[in-house]
Amino acid sequence: MARTSSADGSDRGTSSAANRTSDRRAGRQGNRTGKRKAARRNRHRPPGRTTYRRALRREAPTVVGLLLDDHDFAAMTEYPSFPFRDYGLYLRHMDGLLRSLHAQGTSIAVTLFDPDRYADHCADTRRPPDTPASRIHYTAAVSTTGPAVRYTRQPLALLRTQLAHEADRRATWDRAGDLLIAAGQCPDCAQPLAHCAFDLASHTLLRIVEAAGAGTHHLVCSLPTDDGDSLLATAHITADTEGELHLSDTEALVLCTVMAAARVSARPGGLVLRTTDDEGADTVYGWSLHPEGPRPLTEAEVFNAYCTDPDTGDPVPPEAGVRYRAGLPLPPPLPGDEPGTR
Repeated sequence: MARTSSADGSDRGTSSAANRTSDRRAGRQGNRTGKRKAARRNRHRPPGRTTYRRALRREAPTVVGLLLDDHDFAAMTEYPSFPFRDYGLYLRHMDGLLRSLHAQGTSIAVTLFDPDRYADHCADTRRPPDTPASRIHYTAAVSTTGPAVRYTRQPLALLRTQLAHEADRRATWDRAGDLLIAAGQCPDCAQPLAHCAFDLASHTLLRIVEAAGAGTHHLVCSLPTDDGDSLLATAHITADTEGELHLSDTEALVLCTVMAAARVSARPGGLVLRTTDDEGADTVYGWSLHPEGPRPLTEAEVFNAYCTDPDTGDPVPPEAGVRYRAGLPLPPPLPGDEPGTR
């Protein structure tokens, strides 16, 4: 039997349900329309203050000072404001801080915090040493001149090794530079002898790599000093078959500085080149460094130099598969680079 609705609204239930369904549909449609309009407005709305500051924070580098060993840490515990008393705990929290900053996308440089130089810095700048603000000021100041390593989430033990190596390299560069500055002027051109010696050392390095040819080259330069110590610099250079060189600018700078210092030193320096060819075979060459230039060592001299402990003088067993050869004759110097012609 058919169901009809009277004019006086006797079928109100059916009519109300239909109205509610229509209202819900209209509401959902309205919500979707409102969201689309809000999204269009937000696309044209400039970022807020928080967004801008977060963006700037990601682009602002952070410098962290690291106490490298127990001795340095013990010196800092003399300041009551320094919060740590256990070096292991200090390292764990330092590792956590670095990881947290790295997770935020922050660029981090870790520099060496030297307690002795910190005390000198506070005395020179008349800052109280027992305050966090003074430690922050010192870290910022030393980051521009002292050794620093970029943090890339490497283990803290590796980071400490890298920082110690960088500190030794910086100290070697400083001492070699002091020797060059003390040498005075070049007798041939009246320019600072440091400039002439460095130019000659740079050309000598290029001539040595050119003579060695394509391959992976590891160079070690040593120079004894008057205090019984030695300056030591290393560089890793890869030369391809087209003559293109791939090397670290920092390593090359320190190596050439020590080689240059050998030209103004009364004691001869030494240069050892270990070359690995495409087949993986290693060959060792050597030269002695004098004011007049490098002199190739004989095969026996190379063997003795490479197979002797530099600290104790005791013999060291030769490595299996390594060939020891006399220093390679070097190509002639570039015009104007011979000693006495500058």
